[in-house]
Amino acid sequence: MDMYVVVPIIVMLGVLAFNVFKILREYERGVIFLLGRFQTVKGPGLIVLIPFVQRMVLVDLRTIVMDVPPQDVISRDNVSVQVSAVVYFRVMDPERAIIQIEDRVEATSQLAQTTLRSVLGQHELDDMLTERDKLNAHIQNILDQSTEAWGIKVTNVEIKHIDLNESMIRAIAAQAEAERSRRAKVIHSEGEFQASRRLAEAAAVLASEPQALQLRYLQTLTDIATEKNSHTIVFPLPMDLIKPLYEKLNK
Repeated sequence: MDMYVVVPIIVMLGVLAFNVFKILREYERGVIFLLGRFQTVKGPGLIVLIPFVQRMVLVDLRTIVMDVPPQDVISRDNVSVQVSAVVYFRVMDPERAIIQIEDRVEATSQLAQTTLRSVLGQHELDDMLTERDKLNAHIQNILDQSTEAWGIKVTNVEIKHIDLNESMIRAIAAQAEAERSRRAKVIHSEGEFQASRRLAEAAAVLASEPQALQLRYLQTLTDIATEKNSHTIVFPLPMDLIKPLYEKLNK
């Protein structure tokens, strides 16, 4: 047989085999269309297609990590910030992911951007900084419900950065310093209050027991004499010490 005939035949058989036999990996699925109409979803493994009649669209089932570009957000307390996030999602229904949406990645990205601005705009800046887990769960729930019709499952949303301008950073630092000062004053006043209560209780005990007051007075004199033994100490004599002797003299 002439080589000029064999070579074209081999090429045609190769092209035909390439179009007929497809091997899909474990994380891949093939959406099969028969004359333009959806037929079935196949894979993984070896797939046999009818040339010119069946057409396959490949779908990747692995989780996609998508960065949400920084979004200008105005919080509920009128603070302008830039917020960026990352979204994790995957295709759960290959049929809907191909038929219901043209570009699932771009659609999910646009939806994530608008949802991020909408949700964060309903909260104050303090909530954005302190309640990220709650906001992440809220955004993830909204995205998951919206993308369900596309056969997509949003598994996680994480707010990465919240960028503030310099004036707002200084204001937050001043607010934090004022809060620390307030707490220190509260703790100090609480300590003073507890000490005053203890002193009042001790004074009540000493007032109810004159002997205890005398013993405390003598103990104080002993302590002062030990610490200032090189000086002359003038200490007022309490009337409680001489009151019993005074009463006896009157009798």
